[in-house]
Amino acid sequence: MKAQFKTASGYQGDNMKLPVADVDAAIPFYETIMGFRVASRSETPYKSAVLARDGIQIGLAENGGDPTQDGCFFEVDDIEAAFVEVQGVAPSESALEYQVFYGTTFRVFFHVAPDGLCYMFGQRET
Repeated sequence: MKAQFKTASGYQGDNMKLPVADVDAAIPFYETIMGFRVASRSETPYKSAVLARDGIQIGLAENGGDPTQDGCFFEVDDIEAAFVEVQGVAPSESALEYQVFYGTTFRVFFHVAPDGLCYMFGQRET
């Protein structure tokens, strides 16, 4: 069973301009591991691609930014299913942690993509 990605929020405020050194080299990870598909590509003002999944979009861009200083928070409907998709194994209890953002508790995990971008996946606790 796959998780549904509900929202995407870029750490630097823009999930549509996530910096990567090489868009073409980065895309296979997003397609095969994270379940995104390429929605569009552009060469101007810099090489970029829009990736889509479950009604949300992110953008990868060769814009000169530092991927190790950026990433995205994805709210998902099933944190354990998301963990299996991204990590390839079922999570141990210690692999998932609880964090509070703006008064809302999330069960979360982190994953650094091969391109250097860091992603946090979280499911709201009820």
